[in-house]
Amino acid sequence: MPLPDDEHTGARIAHHRKRAGLTQRGLAQKVPYSYSLLTQVESGHKPASPDLVAAVAKALCIDVTALTGQPYVTELQQDRLAALVRPIREALDLYDLGADPAITPRPTPQLVAAAQALCQQVRATKLYDAALDLPGTMAEITTAAYRTPSSELWAALSSTYRTAHDLAVKLGYYDLSTVALDRMDWAASRASDPLLSAVRQYMRALVYFREGEYTIGQRLVASGQGLLEQSPLSRDRHAVAGQLHLGASIIAARAHDEDAVKNHLTEARSYADRTGEATDVHWLSFGPTNVTVHAVSAHVEMRHYGEALQEAAKVRIPQDWAVSRAAHFYVDQARAQMEAGRSEAALKSIVTARKLAPQQTRYHAGARETIRGLIHLSRRTPDGLDHLAAWVGL
Repeated sequence: MPLPDDEHTGARIAHHRKRAGLTQRGLAQKVPYSYSLLTQVESGHKPASPDLVAAVAKALCIDVTALTGQPYVTELQQDRLAALVRPIREALDLYDLGADPAITPRPTPQLVAAAQALCQQVRATKLYDAALDLPGTMAEITTAAYRTPSSELWAALSSTYRTAHDLAVKLGYYDLSTVALDRMDWAASRASDPLLSAVRQYMRALVYFREGEYTIGQRLVASGQGLLEQSPLSRDRHAVAGQLHLGASIIAARAHDEDAVKNHLTEARSYADRTGEATDVHWLSFGPTNVTVHAVSAHVEMRHYGEALQEAAKVRIPQDWAVSRAAHFYVDQARAQMEAGRSEAALKSIVTARKLAPQQTRYHAGARETIRGLIHLSRRTPDGLDHLAAWVGL
């Protein structure tokens, strides 16, 4: 039975395919997926995986969001988040106007702490609180940096731009996330912090990963590794280098380069052995746990669902780990469980992700597609699954 609504990702794929003048077989010839799978996705009988969506978007020369339907405005309005996006957009646009005469900034230590608190809110998936506080904090630090420039203030400003990027991605405003990364680079260069610049390249690589541009993503990761040469050897440098390898492993997985995946995960593990759980380094959550979690994600991307579940069984999430990262792991695990025919376990994983990070999970395209897939697989839809579907707007 097809999924109940006709506004699913598969229906959008069919719409844009027809606009491009392609038949289903014609599109299947342009992507590394079978005609049979494409027809099932378009009809709503199979969920659209992120890798398939990225491949179709690239083949049709459109943004991924045109297929996923992001941002999910109705749900954003219900959560009172939609109205908070415009102030963030405006704050990002005022970066080059200098100091605001109407603002009297707090002392530098308080501003640095405020920027750190925003990062912490996003890691805790308190998206509303972070989005509410961000524009004012960004404006205040901008004014302070122009009046009394210092590496510390420029780094704090770069951190607020990173927060804007993180929020934009989690809420589905990918155009805004790109603007935020440009601003992050602008501020990081003034902070003269190569590690911060390398983190920015890592995040930029993930933007291209989502859009199916894997070669560009790999080049950006390599650029980030090159920037690290400007920084002295330290635990922080090892953590950033390791995180770059983790990003590269997922990009390689999406490109189905298994040898590269193994090599990058091996390099990341060697760095993690040196750093331990480095959750305090640029808010990256790098360490042994994140290496294993990325191994799960890589297997999911390569459609090795049995191997993904074997790796997932090894994961022991530290108590102080970022809630946002933990919830993302449970979404990946749910997809592997669903594809392996373990529907009940997949539902439990999605429920866990929701309990940990309700706002993040609600706007996660992969979580929504997994819920769609579970609906189709269930002969009788459990009440909990019905409730989840209504909650995400399906």
